[in-house]
Amino acid sequence: MRLCRLEVGGTGRWGVIEGELVTPLAAPPWEGVRPLGGALPLATAALLPPCEPSKIVAVGLNYRAHAAEMGKELPAEPLIFLKAPSALLAPGGAVALPRASQQVEHEGELALVIGKTATRVTAAAALEHVLGYTCLDDVTARDIQRREKVYARAKGFDTFCPVGPWLETGIADPQALDLELRVNGARRQHGSTADMIFPVAEVIAFISHVMTLFPGDLITTGTPPGVGPLASGDAVEVEIAGIGVLRHTVA
Repeated sequence: MRLCRLEVGGTGRWGVIEGELVTPLAAPPWEGVRPLGGALPLATAALLPPCEPSKIVAVGLNYRAHAAEMGKELPAEPLIFLKAPSALLAPGGAVALPRASQQVEHEGELALVIGKTATRVTAAAALEHVLGYTCLDDVTARDIQRREKVYARAKGFDTFCPVGPWLETGIADPQALDLELRVNGARRQHGSTADMIFPVAEVIAFISHVMTLFPGDLITTGTPPGVGPLASGDAVEVEIAGIGVLRHTVA
């Protein structure tokens, strides 16, 4: 099943995508998939970020090659940090380059949305709490990140979390997905989720022993190597096999 969020009559609603049509739902999908009304053309739907997060939890340095390109040691356990929900950007939106940074970079990632409350779950049971998987760009002000040694400001600017375009619920193995990020049509990043240091299930379990995860919460799982600069006018695509393509611009 493919799920999305879209604007209907000025209100954000969840929807089910079937072919080229999307049917709005009466409630979030974790409360039951109940159609609200008639289907709309997907091509003209105003898609929103496919999540309703109380928090966005991200994992840093979760690919060995990315840790190497950043000149950092491999973490002994998942390195987690928070991105502000106000950083969310809808598919097709524009990342706004802040004046405070001279080096904003892309980080294409596999992300997931929680569909069932998770507290202290095991890795074996963790994937049962996933609603679906999506694409995300963990946009980062690299100069600020290096200068401050913490991630809050560098990754928390408004628009620094493009995500979408929808959730794919039928992913059997999140560790067997090909990921690519392109800028203006040229490949910048390419990798497989098989190369993660900490698999998705371990990441969810680890986070759930720190903080309770609620339906709608967003987790993003780290980026493969090839991170690089963004400039005004760039067109970015994050493509994950079996999920789709997230597109955004830079302004």
